[in-house]
This record gives sequence, C-alpha cells and structure tokens, in this order.
Amino acid sequence: MKKGLKIALMIVLGFVAVGAFTYATMWLWNWLVPELFNGPVVSFWQALGLLALSKILFSGLGGKGGGGGGRAKAYWKERLQAMTPEEREQFKAKMKDKWCRWEEKRKQPEPPAGAIG
Repeated sequence: MKKGLKIALMIVLGFVAVGAFTYATMWLWNWLVPELFNGPVVSFWQALGLLALSKILFSGLGGKGGGGGGRAKAYWKERLQAMTPEEREQFKAKMKDKWCRWEEKRKQPEPPAGAIG
C-alpha cells in the first residue's frame, strides 16, 4: 500500500473514531443527565465540545500526557536527595502533619447525636 493512501486511511479512521466517541458521549449524556439531574439534552457538537473541554481540563493542551509537573518534580527530587536522613524524616513528618490529618479525624469516634459542641 502506498504511503499517501495509508496516511489518508489513518486520518479517515481518526475522524470516524472521534465521531463514534462523540456520539457515544452524546447518547450517554442524553440518556442519563436529563433523567437523573433534570439537565439539558446536548447535540453532537455540544458533546464534542464537552469532550474537548474535559481534555483541556483534565490533561492539558499539549506536551506529554499524565504525571506532569516536570520542573517541580525534578526540583523536589533534587532537594530530597540533598537532605540528610534526619532532615528527610523531619520533612516527611512535617508534611504528614500538615496534609494527612484527615486520617486522624476519620479514626476519632463521632459524638453522640444529642451532644452539643
């Protein structure tokens, strides 16, 4: 098969795949959202817009997908490697105290229903 024909076929298949995914999104939305949440019915183009918006919001516009944070990740990796084991443990304890308190709250028993406070 010629290279040009192969490229054209891939482009057509890409459009078909995007169209099928958009149609599936529209169908699911129109089946579930109006019934469950009293929301609007969407057209094919609105469903395509929703897919584009969710792509932008959840994975960005370009570059490598997933993970992200290249410079920040490299910065923290370098900074943690430069710490002594004692400093690293202090840092971890500080971060756990600041960001992981929800576990402590979950373990505490709830007050009785009639308690004030």
